[in-house]
Amino acid sequence: MNTRDLQVEVMRRVRAWVPSRTEIRSWARAALGRRAAGRELAVRIVGPAESRRLNARYRGHNRPTNVLSFPAPPLPVPRGAGDAPVPLGDLVICPDVLRAEAREQGKSLRAHWAHLIVHGVLHLIGYDHVRAEDASRMERREIAVLRRLGFANPYRSV
Repeated sequence: MNTRDLQVEVMRRVRAWVPSRTEIRSWARAALGRRAAGRELAVRIVGPAESRRLNARYRGHNRPTNVLSFPAPPLPVPRGAGDAPVPLGDLVICPDVLRAEAREQGKSLRAHWAHLIVHGVLHLIGYDHVRAEDASRMERREIAVLRRLGFANPYRSV
């Protein structure tokens, strides 16, 4: 991996099946496009209790959720930083919620992981789905990225 490639750190807090760091990086890179160069992404894998706590604290929803996105604050680039990666932000993923959703929606676990990595990364770069027109824009981007990665439209089975 060259120093300008997207760097991904995966921190596991639970025992669950998790895609490889290489897969996670390729899905995130596909979502970012040219924005991936020189960036760093942290992915934290947590259990339902931690997911619920974070979701309650930051979103006001007292239940575990599939993915939370925490964009990194803009940082001034110090002189001489050169090839130091610029933090993109953190994704917090709860495999228990993700697994239940995949089963409920009739999707493979791997396909749902890919979708949630893409979805979370898009949040990190400013996409949102609060308003209908923003949701439509975000879904179109997710569908296009996932299609390029070889996955079906994630909204078709929902």
